[in-house]
Amino acid sequence: MIVLSCNDVSKAYVVENIIEHISFTVNDNEKVGLIGLNGAGKTTLFNILTGNLEPDSGVIFKAKGKKLGYLKQNTNIESNMSIMDEMLTIFNDVIKLETELHNLSHKISSFTEQDDLSELEELMNSYAKMNEQFEEANGYGFKSLIKGVLRGLGFSENEFDKQINLLSGGQKSRVMLAKLLLEKADILLLDEPTNHLDIEATTWLEKYIKDFKGSVIIISHDRYFLDNTVSKIFLMENTNLKSYNGNYTEFMKKRKTELEQEIRQYEEYEKEIERQEEMIRRLHAYGSKRNIRQAFSRQKALDKIKKMDKPSGESKKVKLKFTPKINSGRNVLKIENMSVSFGDLQIFKNIEMEVYKGERVGIIGPNGIGKTTLLKAIADKLKEYDGTVTLGHYVHTGYYDQEQTNLNSENTVIDEIWDENPTLNYYDIRTMLAQFLFNGDDMYKIVGDLSGGEKGRLSLLKLMTSNANFLLMDEPTNHLDIDSKEILEDALLNYEGTVLVVSHDRYFLNKVTNKIYDMSSDGIFQYLGNYDYYVQKKAELDETDDEVNVSKTKTQINAEKKKEREFIRDRQQREKTIKKLEEQIEMYENKISDLEHELCQPSTYNDKVLIIDLNEKLNISKNELEILYNQWTKILEN
Repeated sequence: MIVLSCNDVSKAYVVENIIEHISFTVNDNEKVGLIGLNGAGKTTLFNILTGNLEPDSGVIFKAKGKKLGYLKQNTNIESNMSIMDEMLTIFNDVIKLETELHNLSHKISSFTEQDDLSELEELMNSYAKMNEQFEEANGYGFKSLIKGVLRGLGFSENEFDKQINLLSGGQKSRVMLAKLLLEKADILLLDEPTNHLDIEATTWLEKYIKDFKGSVIIISHDRYFLDNTVSKIFLMENTNLKSYNGNYTEFMKKRKTELEQEIRQYEEYEKEIERQEEMIRRLHAYGSKRNIRQAFSRQKALDKIKKMDKPSGESKKVKLKFTPKINSGRNVLKIENMSVSFGDLQIFKNIEMEVYKGERVGIIGPNGIGKTTLLKAIADKLKEYDGTVTLGHYVHTGYYDQEQTNLNSENTVIDEIWDENPTLNYYDIRTMLAQFLFNGDDMYKIVGDLSGGEKGRLSLLKLMTSNANFLLMDEPTNHLDIDSKEILEDALLNYEGTVLVVSHDRYFLNKVTNKIYDMSSDGIFQYLGNYDYYVQKKAELDETDDEVNVSKTKTQINAEKKKEREFIRDRQQREKTIKKLEEQIEMYENKISDLEHELCQPSTYNDKVLIIDLNEKLNISKNELEILYNQWTKILEN
């Protein structure tokens, strides 16, 4: 059953067409992802669907009796109420019914045998009808429902009584999302619903949407979220909308095939145009009347050929390898027994971390656990902490934050990179900028006039071409459109330095990282894989804990967690020892090979002193090699 549709809808602002001749349908219980570049018209379409904006042409259909709910991306709420009281306003009718039921119950209980039985019967009937309405309205469960939604979106119970006007912008956004989910609309329009949610809250929202008995259209740059919630993608591009069945990953496969086909067609079109133009030049060169007539005839035919635009996705993938100017040592970062407190407030404790050259490490954890604080301490932007933070030999950090504070807002784009890399020529700079989607006149834009996504791309390129060989990144995908995210991901995959990133973007973490650190109030835990590996291992550990924890005390559980941390540290030390032994073994094997080669040289045969010396060195090296092999074998067998 179709619950929402657009038929030939168009909208323009002054002379700029935002959307043109858009048509689509959404069925009951269908979950749809709406994607496109920033400025493609996604929010405009939502405003048209909600009736906040009139289309210039076309028809919007909404099924009769279906309630539509809309969460704006940038929303604000002003209220002196507490979070819980604000939620209760949604259920005013139910609360009123509850009061009436309470009053009726009080009247009924005050009846005696001397009172009129017919009046009592009337009250009992009224109570029964009212109680049925109360049950249908979830009167006995709405308070539990409110608590469940608030907890799911990341509010703790001691925050329920907080006054809304005292909340941060992100917390207010979560309050608005909670209200929308509790209002029980039939069709939900959600504009970037995960912007202010941590991973745990986002996972909860995914399940809510999957279980939601209604239709949902989601504007989101969170590709992992789209993969887990939608079964159809609407792509808005060049003022048009195109529909694809499947989640985001399936859409990308189809889109890639489409783009490859479009590129082939465009190349064939260019070859044909070039062939025709060459033919026209030759006919003109021959100079005869007949040839000139043929040339004009071909030119007319050429002019009638419909111009084909260059495919938009042709050069979006980063193909350059980015090698740091300075090579670091193998050990990039070591943190031991680190804790941070501000006054009496402890931010985190028991942090133990190791990062090695070439690793791409993700740090995850709930909001407020101290991830950004940890990153600032590593970047030497925070000086007050306990424990040790040790950077390895020749390690140079580069800090990438959400505000892009490393950019000069008065520079042009090309000068921003060239000033830092004066030895590169114009072609090299232009090639690098093109890989980050700065083409043509984009290179001469003023940095201060760039969008958030453009600044993010430029900031990353500047870092990757600097002296930094250890990138520290704080939520690098925030406020980036999907194309900019893919540029960021491909650039990091082609980066030969080391990366440590704090992020809630699970798709990004899954694609880029090869190690995950999960921060919690107990410390930090290491998972040697990407985000999918982390989810799998976490589920296995939680399942084991559920089976065992029933019969364990809190002290036993904490002791086991401590033991697990010690096990991880021991494993890391073991890996480090094995690596060191393998390097020593390789060194001695090379040394033995060189000595044997020297012994075999004809010039050595006549020098008995040299032969004795070389043999002595060879025997010592072989003995050392045997000792190293025994140590290596012993560690591997344990």
